[in-house]
Amino acid sequence: MRTLHYLVVAFMAVAITAAPSDANADAVRSSQWHLKFLDVGRAHQVTRGTGVIVGLVDTGVDGTHPDLQRSVLPGIVIDPSGRGDGTTDQSGHGTAMAGLIAGHGRGSHGVLGIAPASKVLPIVDTASGDLTSPNLTADGINWAIDHGATVVNVSASGGPTIKLQRAVERALRENVVVVAAAGNAPSPIIGFPANYPGVLAVGASDRDGAVAGVSVRGAGMVLLAPGVDIMTTRLQSAYGAGTGTSDSAAIVSGAVALVRSRFPHLSAVEVIHRLTATATDKATPGRDEAYGYGVLNIVAALTADVPPLSPSAPATTTSAAAAPDGGQPPQRSAIGIVALVGAGVLIGGFILIVLARRHRGRRRRVP
Repeated sequence: MRTLHYLVVAFMAVAITAAPSDANADAVRSSQWHLKFLDVGRAHQVTRGTGVIVGLVDTGVDGTHPDLQRSVLPGIVIDPSGRGDGTTDQSGHGTAMAGLIAGHGRGSHGVLGIAPASKVLPIVDTASGDLTSPNLTADGINWAIDHGATVVNVSASGGPTIKLQRAVERALRENVVVVAAAGNAPSPIIGFPANYPGVLAVGASDRDGAVAGVSVRGAGMVLLAPGVDIMTTRLQSAYGAGTGTSDSAAIVSGAVALVRSRFPHLSAVEVIHRLTATATDKATPGRDEAYGYGVLNIVAALTADVPPLSPSAPATTTSAAAAPDGGQPPQRSAIGIVALVGAGVLIGGFILIVLARRHRGRRRRVP
């Protein structure tokens, strides 16, 4: 687990079995409540994420897990204290995120990811799962871009650095969607890289689609996704449930992979726009600090008629609950979340620079 020093982590990991039997694996699949909540079965009738590589900047991935075999590409270990190609995992955090993104299970057994036909490219910025530098995360984002990832998942939250900001800016220029965990309460603000404009900042919802108590709030929030009691893959062929915005971010990364597979010619900006325009709006109409643009609606993102962004579209927008039957929802602009400069970065950056002076800009993975 990694998070800022001042975050209190809400996390639960329950190993179900070290050698999964069919009966136990059945229990695992039935425990994945978020699959039904997001109507993933219907989404998979449209696409399963074929052809998409998701860069996972994390602790590595145990590629021997039966639900991840053949879904994990050789990657890299950037952490100077580690070694290998990223296909082993000391901490288990990266393995958990990989299962949520690309787990393929075994038929009706085991963990099913949001994009089970996608591939995970592991980039290790912390081998131990403990402290890491945002600059190593920046190196990880750049390496993912250089090696074919069109989605990059960062299930971590920390302080700002120029190098990290430049990596995010490069990702957008080169048509790569960066998805990041917003961070966990009681953090006072959304962390980085999630707080950079252009990053798809993800908070956590509960089983009812309401904002979860663990989810941090802030003006940079973009989407909510399930993040409470999320069952996924663990080390030694085990399974376990976790709570936090790490899980939510991985789920959204899987959704981005589906959209990229379904609409391969969309730019990164348009991919984010499609997800925000079709999100199920909650609370007050329009974007807010708790829900962002709303709760992830994968089926609508894959099937709705979403007009492209207009270059002159306003930065602030209103309303938009996606139609529950997959119909055409009202549209909202994503310009405000994809601008590479603006007051949001200046204000948020100043706040976190102050915090970084206390914490030396280092962070740990959120769960």
